[in-house]
Amino acid sequence: MSHSPYGTSDFTSRQFRTAMGQFCTGVTVISTINGDGAPVGFACQSFAALSLDPPLVLFCPMKTSRSWKVIEETGKFVVNVLANRQQEVSATFGAPGDDKFASITWDQSPAGLPVIRHCLTWVECDVERVEDGGDHHIVIGRARTLGEVLQDKPLLFYRGGYLSTEHPRVHPADAELEEFLTWNGTDTWL
Repeated sequence: MSHSPYGTSDFTSRQFRTAMGQFCTGVTVISTINGDGAPVGFACQSFAALSLDPPLVLFCPMKTSRSWKVIEETGKFVVNVLANRQQEVSATFGAPGDDKFASITWDQSPAGLPVIRHCLTWVECDVERVEDGGDHHIVIGRARTLGEVLQDKPLLFYRGGYLSTEHPRVHPADAELEEFLTWNGTDTWL
């Protein structure tokens, strides 16, 4: 006789958020330039690599996001992958406000989009398509330019707070993880 784990189909959005908070994610800032040439962006933990061929990523902005509306208009964005020492950057872009780049040092990508300094890496993308995702959009972007990869610890978000890896060196995964999109089979990139 098998036992089912205890669960409920009668849950609130808060309970759903708590359950999803058990999944550790990285933190990114999705950025672009508005029509006036000013940088805009927002903190985003719902980001993932989607495909190697073609090179696609996805992120999920809230439908009410003002920054998303600018990205939708321009059709271009940069994903800035934050390092552990960039908790203040994450907090700045995760809070409401208009000029989030006022205290942030950044450079321009080849397309003139904001690349935040000291990120682990960045990727410049074109919007390929947008799908409905409930109260969020599911945005699929095609990678056009990859930034340099820095050797640092990632900024992680878990259970409503920041978390750091204990060791900056990643141990290679077993061969059975070969289907993981971000696994390259060796750790020579570290």
